Amino acid sequence: MYEMRAATAADSTAVAEVVCERSAWLSERGLGECADLADFFAAQAADPGQPVWVLEHRTEGVVGFTTVLGTDGLPDWGFTETERAESSLFLVTTFTRPNPHRLGRLIAWWALDRAARDGVQWVRRGTGQEQLSRYYQVAQGWDLLRVADLRGDKVFMLQRRATRMPGLPELMTGRGL
Repeated sequence: MYEMRAATAADSTAVAEVVCERSAWLSERGLGECADLADFFAAQAADPGQPVWVLEHRTEGVVGFTTVLGTDGLPDWGFTETERAESSLFLVTTFTRPNPHRLGRLIAWWALDRAARDGVQWVRRGTGQEQLSRYYQVAQGWDLLRVADLRGDKVFMLQRRATRMPGLPELMTGRGL
């Protein structure tokens, strides 16, 4: 059984562990590392002013997290003025423990469903990893808007129209993952 909920200070250690586990998984595959970000994301989870959400499993604890900004969080270097005027949720960061259950998809579906329930038009996200961008497009149905430049680095900006996800309740029970 999974639940998405707002992060609290008590989640900071678990958030750091998720980042470190994912970093080790990436490193083993030659896809880079991000363990140096563990303390940064742990501090965000502990800050009640940061919109960090955790995916918690009933027995395994925190298995993933994401940061969800509103339309005002869309960066002008990644989105046009017209896109920044449209209502949206922006997934800034999503990490999951390495697993065979596609927990990142579960988090994305939660965001798409939440946005639709709240009357928001779009869910948008960005990634600096081309391979992850392709995965989001092929396996999760995201559309690539553009490849933006952030201080010389490529950032793949993606979006999906907010929509109710009828299979989400079943996925949250752990079935169908």
